[in-house]
Amino acid sequence: MSGLRSLLVAMWTGFRRDRSALFFTVFFPLMFLVIFGALFRGNPAAKVKLAVVGSDQPALLERAVTQPGFDQVVTIVRADTLESARRRVADGDADALVTQDGNRIAVEYSAASQTTAGMARGVVEQIVQAANLAASGAPPTYTVTERQIEDASLKPIQYLTPGLLGWAIASSGIFGASATLVVWRTKGLLRRLRLSPVRLGDIFGARIVLSLLISLIQMALFLTVATIPFFGLKLVKSWWMAVPVMLAGTLAFLAIGALIGGVAKTQESAQAMAQLVVMPMAFLGGSFFPLDKSPSWMQVVSRAFPLRYLNEGMLDVLGRGKGPTAVVPDLLILLAISVVLGALALRVFRWEK
Repeated sequence: MSGLRSLLVAMWTGFRRDRSALFFTVFFPLMFLVIFGALFRGNPAAKVKLAVVGSDQPALLERAVTQPGFDQVVTIVRADTLESARRRVADGDADALVTQDGNRIAVEYSAASQTTAGMARGVVEQIVQAANLAASGAPPTYTVTERQIEDASLKPIQYLTPGLLGWAIASSGIFGASATLVVWRTKGLLRRLRLSPVRLGDIFGARIVLSLLISLIQMALFLTVATIPFFGLKLVKSWWMAVPVMLAGTLAFLAIGALIGGVAKTQESAQAMAQLVVMPMAFLGGSFFPLDKSPSWMQVVSRAFPLRYLNEGMLDVLGRGKGPTAVVPDLLILLAISVVLGALALRVFRWEK
């Protein structure tokens, strides 16, 4: 017991004196609690968007619209046809489609966002319960049936994979590039390379090729694991378009890492700066929770982060089954970010400390 106690005291002393470990273990997660708690503290509950077909609004919703406070909870999204309404739900423009056939209420939702779909189904259930309670003394008047817009065989892994893969690629690109530049500079390797016939373009070129190879390996591993029967990911239609989107995203994150590596003076500061970029970007990029229910200003700010475009692009072809042209805007934005940040990284690049 004395040996255990001595080791415990020694380890605790080492942990307490390691400022980097103390910060990222205790204060860094606490900082996110404070930040997001403050951000969402005054944010009202997000509205649920229910799609209906044309002016043929379900009678149950027609009565609910007249209730006080309904417009503060629900937004009605109208579509011309049933197919266009389902497409809006599949694309995330609406949380659920509501139709009525007699006393049967049908709710169709997308598995792409389990959170918003659950909120929409909960709101419809409350409306139906209120209508049934109004007919007190009688058997339940309305019943609710639910089904997802997509093929029922599609599983949540179809929508979890893009966000987690995007986060992994962002972390690998930013941490890898920043750490390499700082370590090589502090150890004098860059100075030796400067005196050698190796060009600056060769150094960056080797790092770019390596990062692209690592990203391809990450994607291959993710898809291999996700497609085993236990998880059930299905590669359908234009899933291969996720590859160029992923490569463009890797270039953007690599540029961010090179920019950090050019500014940071020590390996510890580079890791801290990379953490301060990666973690907020993971939250604001939609890797951990859907952005459509966050404050409007936060949705605007998230458009400044390349991870959002990577996640949305891969989700469109891996989860929503869209065609190749759907990811073109995300692809072009990622390439533009790569060019701009890459130019800045070259400007701040230093051979020596």
